[in-house]
Order: sequence, then structure tokens, then C-alpha cells
Amino acid sequence: MDRTGQDEIKRAFGARMRALRKARGLSQEALAFASGLDRSYLGAIERGEKNVSLINIRRIAEALGVGAGELFGG
Repeated sequence: MDRTGQDEIKRAFGARMRALRKARGLSQEALAFASGLDRSYLGAIERGEKNVSLINIRRIAEALGVGAGELFGG
């Protein structure tokens, strides 16, 4: 997979995470607190700037009350 494909995956993941967060009425700060992750890190994920680890995907999913697959649109 080329760099463009990787960037698109990160942007799509971030957009999905943002949509789920907003649908639950959570700020980035509230999601950061619930997941134990830094707010600026979550913002970078939502902007598609970070390649998220599996552990952090799990933490975000649990904080949002969804399965990890839901963060990928599934």
C-alpha cells in the first residue's frame, strides 16, 4: 500500500471516531479522560495524523461504548 492509501485510511478512521464521539455528545477532553489518552493525541487521530495502535483503538472503542470494528465503519 502506498503512502496515499495509508493517509486515506488514517483520515477515514479519524473521521469515523469524530462522528461517533460527537454522536455521543462527548468533547475530545471527555473522551480523553474516559480512554486514558491525551486530548491532543485524540485530536491528531481525528485529523488523520496518527497511526493508532491496536491497544489504543481498543481503549477508544471502550470509551465510546462500541466494538473496535465500529471505528472502521463496520
